[in-house]
Amino acid sequence: MSTRESATQPPTLLQSLSPRGNEATVKTSAELDLMWEAGQIVGKTHLVLRKALRAGMTTHELDAVAEREIRGMGATPAFKGYHGFPATLCVSINDEIVHGIPGGRVIEEGDVVSLDLGAVVGGLYGDAAISVAVGAATDEVKRLLETGEGSLYAGIKEARAGNRIGDVSSAVERHVLSCGAYGIVRGYVGHGIGRQLHEAPSVPNFGRPGRGPAIREGMALAIEPMVNLGGDDTDVLEDGWTVVTADGSPSVHFEHTVLITDGEPIVTTRVAGEQG
Repeated sequence: MSTRESATQPPTLLQSLSPRGNEATVKTSAELDLMWEAGQIVGKTHLVLRKALRAGMTTHELDAVAEREIRGMGATPAFKGYHGFPATLCVSINDEIVHGIPGGRVIEEGDVVSLDLGAVVGGLYGDAAISVAVGAATDEVKRLLETGEGSLYAGIKEARAGNRIGDVSSAVERHVLSCGAYGIVRGYVGHGIGRQLHEAPSVPNFGRPGRGPAIREGMALAIEPMVNLGGDDTDVLEDGWTVVTADGSPSVHFEHTVLITDGEPIVTTRVAGEQG
């Protein structure tokens, strides 16, 4: 679940999603172990959702699958009740970027569906998102999906102790721009994560290398590019949650929770069998 950059969007309920505190928290080894467990539950739930997703089902049915899986593995859904969010899963379709509320909407062949979810184990969080085309995708949509997921992994490569948040942000931006004239969502960003779903620092998907807060061993980041087939601009629907592209273009959203080590970053929400 992305946080909000208040300077670029009108006031909404999403103001409550800004990271808590001014400094990133450094986790203990025990906390990192719990974050790994929570992340694996998120990743395994995404695998089940990929298999369940089909044209003709409702977004509420997907939400029920997500809640059943998370609770069945001994975790608590991170989003349900969070600042009043009414569901376990954010389901965002086509021009919906993030924070779509599940309900009676029927998923159709050709839809681009983004699934964002979190889990809590022992008070520690995991958070991740995937985007999937239902049925056959056009070449244009395939490239958009590849661009979004590729930009996530470009950012993860820079999530190393000794780097700065700007190194992650600029890597995401460079990858997207190298793939075509895509819009990069600027009003909603990644975040630190740990004992709170949204902690400092904010992790934008654009920026300059060498800038921003230092990345230290023991930190954890939720990196989450949101990439549009059209422009950068966004709107918020009347529900106060669902963020859409201003021009109606399709959008994709990819996210992983990453632990910072003294070497390679550890992706807690990636599991064996994950596509991409």
